Amino acid sequence: AVSQTRSTTSTPRRSRRRKSVAIAYDEPGQDEGAEPQRPRWEPRDWQEQLERIREMRRSRDAPVDEMGVDKCYDTSAPPQVMRYQVLLSLMLSSQTKDQVTSAAMLRLRQRGLTVDSVLQMDDATLGQIIYPVGFWRNKVKYIKQTTAILKQKYGGDIPSTVEELVQLPGVGPKMAHLAMNIAWDSVSGIAVDTHVHRITNRLKWVKKETKYPEETRVALEEWLPRDLWREINWLLVGFGQQTCLPVNPRCSQCLNQDICPAAKR
Repeated sequence: AVSQTRSTTSTPRRSRRRKSVAIAYDEPGQDEGAEPQRPRWEPRDWQEQLERIREMRRSRDAPVDEMGVDKCYDTSAPPQVMRYQVLLSLMLSSQTKDQVTSAAMLRLRQRGLTVDSVLQMDDATLGQIIYPVGFWRNKVKYIKQTTAILKQKYGGDIPSTVEELVQLPGVGPKMAHLAMNIAWDSVSGIAVDTHVHRITNRLKWVKKETKYPEETRVALEEWLPRDLWREINWLLVGFGQQTCLPVNPRCSQCLNQDICPAAKR
């Protein structure tokens, strides 16, 4: 008889994996050994400061409220024409008081402000109409160049992205973000002008002092909640025109005097 032999080959053992133990500060999905996430930086007292600025701006009677860029275009114009007028008012507003920009836009609109009407206008006439806006000679050149590009490349409309807008002659980041906001009803970023730049540095709303508005924009967007990005330009521009002036700010009239790092007490 043939004896049957039982196989003595044993099943190899599965290697045990070390089970990682979650630590209290671990974030879900965080790699083992990675440092815990630190709380996002935000300025001291910023929410209280913001609420007090809103209170000071409640009357909405600053120049920006009555003659700002969003008041300069023809609301009854076709959307494409309206957007073009928004862009032109932004180009004129650089280094120019709201009152002067508003008056120049009114004179342009009285002649029929469209892409075609500007292209048909000679430089001397355009200069006479927009004078005395700041750097009006340069703006004549930029307006004509930009308008030609809009006609050739965008069918008379304005670009719908910040990246394309800043490629236009005479259009910077602040103008581009405001154009997105006003013309396209899209919040693409914080529009930082000289008022926003000055006030946010005074309030220490930037982690370290910034020298240029674009630096300030980047610093603000790192911590300021996105749902405030649209409001903050209008709010601080008017506040800067009436209270937090470039020279001799009216600290004695400011509700933030006791919690403002730059206040004169």
